[in-house]
Amino acid sequence: QVQLVESGGGLVQAGGSLRLSCAASGRIFSSYAMGWFRQAPGKEREFVSAINWSGVNTDYADSVKGRFTISRDNVKNTVYLQMNSLKPEDTAVYYCAARRLTRISSSRDDYNYWGQGTQVTVSS
Repeated sequence: QVQLVESGGGLVQAGGSLRLSCAASGRIFSSYAMGWFRQAPGKEREFVSAINWSGVNTDYADSVKGRFTISRDNVKNTVYLQMNSLKPEDTAVYYCAARRLTRISSSRDDYNYWGQGTQVTVSS
């Protein structure tokens, strides 16, 4: 079993930055691919970014490419999402997810564990 706890959300003005963190329990964190998803009110949960077990391979949604950066620290069992140049349309609850495979995926159905989410609000 893997438990995921997100932190770092908050209220920020457009153009600002936030860094989300996701702390994972379990000694096999380093063998899991990790992902970030988000869900805005009235919308489906959507893919944001993913990273493979080693951190070498990453993927981003087109809407965040060039603005967001995913990274991980397998010693600290933590994955990060650095969000720059934030826009009001980035407002959502952001969820961390873990996949019991090493390869990345952009599909929600491929992830086995989910955190509770952290709210990100970007004001215009």
